[in-house]
Amino acid sequence: MLLFPSTPVKSFDLSTFSDEPVALRLKPSRQYPFLARHPWVHAHALAETGHKLASGQVVDLLDHDGNWIARGVVNPSSRLRIRLYSFDSAVEVNEDLWKSRLEQSVARRRLTETFAADHAERLVFSESDLISGLIVDRYADCLGVQFTSGALWRWHEMILDQLKTLTNCQSIMVRIDEKTAKHEGIEAKEFWYQGQESDGRVAYVQNGLTLSVNLRSGQKTGSYLDQRLNHEAVARYMVDRRVLDVCCYTGGFGLVAAKGGAKEVVAIDSSRPALEEARKAVERNSVDAIEFQEGDCFDALKKMVEDGESFGGVILDPPRFAGSRHQIDRALRAYARLNSLALDLLSPGGVLATCSCSGRVSRSDFLNMLMDVAKRKRRDLVVLEQRGPAPDHPVSIACPESDYLKCVIAQAS
Repeated sequence: MLLFPSTPVKSFDLSTFSDEPVALRLKPSRQYPFLARHPWVHAHALAETGHKLASGQVVDLLDHDGNWIARGVVNPSSRLRIRLYSFDSAVEVNEDLWKSRLEQSVARRRLTETFAADHAERLVFSESDLISGLIVDRYADCLGVQFTSGALWRWHEMILDQLKTLTNCQSIMVRIDEKTAKHEGIEAKEFWYQGQESDGRVAYVQNGLTLSVNLRSGQKTGSYLDQRLNHEAVARYMVDRRVLDVCCYTGGFGLVAAKGGAKEVVAIDSSRPALEEARKAVERNSVDAIEFQEGDCFDALKKMVEDGESFGGVILDPPRFAGSRHQIDRALRAYARLNSLALDLLSPGGVLATCSCSGRVSRSDFLNMLMDVAKRKRRDLVVLEQRGPAPDHPVSIACPESDYLKCVIAQAS
């Protein structure tokens, strides 16, 4: 069932593609990131932009002197003009490469854990799994697949067939969101690929809770799986405490903390549908001692400070504040304001769990922000744990942007 019946999935006319890679040359001295295997080539780095090529055309990236550097796929409609997939001239970018990379991605998850059939996990994480532009999450027997590359869409049927073979999942929800469509010059899409269709709702188990995700209307591929282990870790510090969970989305940290022995949890989010899902999860799992409030995080915290509220634990998990390097300073100011309000509400000896999912904000910048906030508030902060995403969200050493999630657990004097 297509949610966009007027814009059905279109097949590419393969006659528009050259059988051999097309060479594109970089501007002088622009080759260094790609010699280090960074996968993104922006249009402004190219001397030959490939603007007349078909989206999905395989290209060879050359330095300004004509020396071969890497092989990738071009999208003339995107500022991220080329995504690189091979740094070995003997490796071709074709269906065999995608099949191999998908197999490797699934096998990589089995290095650390074998997930139960009713659990959820990320199976493909774009640049970190060397398939830039593809994200795949499994929820029980359903897959949520997000394409973030217009060029990679050329092979979407083969990729989806291979995912079905590798996972034996019964349903695959495929999405290209509006933001991606705008940046990639393609149509937004949302449809079931073969198999069983449903209303999009899938039940799964995580941290001992039975949860539900809507693969149609949820975030990206459905939910936030990267915080799975952080939910569990933070909950251990919240036992017998009154806890404030800010930007709780569908429950996340607060639900696990309440289940794990928190005395009381107050959870805040600005999304009414997300809070409705959270309340359903409370009923489904018979979790006590948690209440939800709808509101803007800054306004809600400011009001609590004015009312003299106090908590033994505060959890901050805001949305991404910096989507580009130009937004870093503004993001750090927003993090500083949010964490300042949190310290105003945190009682002496209380535990602050504060997160950032902005890849452009480095871990050192985030810690420096916390240091400045503590200094201004005349509070000592002792870092108990510095955490990142669960192992099914690996980090590519060649792509620092994939090291996006910071979770700092600290005790305040």
